[in-house]
Amino acid sequence: MKIYIGSDHAGFDLKEILIQYLKNLTYQVDDKGTFGPESVHYPNYAHAVAEAVSSDPTSLGVLICGSANGVCMTANKHKNIRAAIAWQPEIAALAKQHNNANILCLPARYLSEEEAKDVLNAYLKAEFEGGRHQIRVDLI
Repeated sequence: MKIYIGSDHAGFDLKEILIQYLKNLTYQVDDKGTFGPESVHYPNYAHAVAEAVSSDPTSLGVLICGSANGVCMTANKHKNIRAAIAWQPEIAALAKQHNNANILCLPARYLSEEEAKDVLNAYLKAEFEGGRHQIRVDLI
């Protein structure tokens, strides 16, 4: 599976860690930036990931910024994108199971490296349940 990943400066260090982690799990990772810790505008990277996921429906995305709010709001402006903020594994799993989230947004300033990996793992392992949840997703 291909995973598109992006961050702003606040999420850069965590993005780099998660890229290597995902590669070690044998995921194909496409880094949409930023490529350094200098201050940048998060919408540029959120748009890049959302556009990629929108045009590649078998893929998933991961976006990271300080609170995850900005990247999530930006990504959700795109057609067929369901971006969700998660800071606990259970929330990440539910985002996929009930909302068919195709982009996970992580708050870098509120997660340790290990917590971020746990949240990401829960998201990746979860499966969309469909059924009554599909009806609700269709209403979005």
